[in-house]
Amino acid sequence: ITNSLTFMYGVSGKIWGIIGGYKGFYDPERPPVELTPAIVENIHHQGGTILGSSRGGFDLEKIIDFIKKKNIKQLYVIGGDGTHRGAFIIHEGCMERGMNVAVAGIPKTIDNDVDHIDRSFGFQSAVEAAQDAIRSAKTEATCNLPNGIGIVKLMGRSAGFIAAYATLGSGDVDLCLVPEVPIILDGKLGCLPHLYKRVKEKGFAVVVVAEGAGEDILGTSAETDASGNKKLPAIGEFMKKATEEFFKKKGETATVKYIDPSYMVRSVPANAADSLYCMQLAQNAVHGAMFGFTGFSVGLCKDKMVYLPIPELCATSPRMMNNRGRTYERLLAQTRQPNTVPHQLHTI
Repeated sequence: ITNSLTFMYGVSGKIWGIIGGYKGFYDPERPPVELTPAIVENIHHQGGTILGSSRGGFDLEKIIDFIKKKNIKQLYVIGGDGTHRGAFIIHEGCMERGMNVAVAGIPKTIDNDVDHIDRSFGFQSAVEAAQDAIRSAKTEATCNLPNGIGIVKLMGRSAGFIAAYATLGSGDVDLCLVPEVPIILDGKLGCLPHLYKRVKEKGFAVVVVAEGAGEDILGTSAETDASGNKKLPAIGEFMKKATEEFFKKKGETATVKYIDPSYMVRSVPANAADSLYCMQLAQNAVHGAMFGFTGFSVGLCKDKMVYLPIPELCATSPRMMNNRGRTYERLLAQTRQPNTVPHQLHTI
C-alpha cells in the first residue's frame, strides 16, 4: 500500500500506520508511525506484522477524531470479517459527518473463512508451514513404539480449510477432523476404530485436527474473548486421551504424541504465492480508493481481482468448508476415514 501510494500516485502527504488494531487510533502508549518506502522495504521477508494486532478496542468517535485531526483522506483496513464490519462502521460514520474519506478493506485471515473470495492472503503460507508439523508427527509416530500415533492441532476456528488442505498436501494423514463435520468416536463410523485399523495395517497413524472441531461432543463455551469470539474446546488434548483409552480397552498401549504448532503456522514469512497476492491486493485497494470508491474490499474471485461491497463480504462470513463438496470428498479418499456427514433427507 505504501509503495503503491508513493510510486504509482506520487502521494506526498504522510502515510500513517496504526499500531495494535483499532485501539491504536487513540492509545497514547502506542502512537501511529509514519510509513515510508524505506521503512517497508523488507517487511515482506518477515513474518507477522510491523504494526501489531489486537482484539477489540473499537471506538468510533475516537477513530473519527483521529481521522479529522490528521486530515486522513484514505483509510486501509486489513483483517477478517470482524475487522471489515468495523471498517464499514467507520465508512458510515464518515459519510454521516460529510467527511470525504475513502475506506478500503483488504481481507486477511489464514483461516480462509472470508466468503466470496477464492482465498485470503496468508492461507497458502500457513498450509505450507503446517507440513513441518505433520512431518514431525509422522516421525514421532513411526519411531515411538508400540502403536505410535501423532496428533497435530492446526488453526481453524469455524472452518477447517487449513486442516483439510494441509492434509491433502501432506499425503501422510490418516484422520482429519474439522468443525464442519461431526465427530463420532466409536462404532461403525467411529474415528477411533479407524485409527486402530490404520495402526494395525502400517504400525502407526497421523491425525490432524482443526482447533474448532469437536463442539458437538465437548460442548460450546459461553466464554468469549475481546472480539466476542467464543473460546474453543481443547479438542487436541481430548483426542489424545480418548485414543489412549480406546487402545487400553483393547488391552494395548498407544504411544500418542501431541503437537500443537498453533501460531507457528501464521508467524512464518509469506511464501512467493502469498507475496504476489499481497501486492495485487494492495495495488487494487489503492486504485479503488483513488477512483473514489469507499466502503469496499478487494479480493480474488474466480481468478479475477474484483471490488466487493463490505456488507456483502461480511453477510455470509465466516464461511465454512462444504462438507459435501469436492475438497472434503478428496480428503475422505486420501485418509480413508469414515464419512460422518449426516445424510440429507429428500421428500418426494
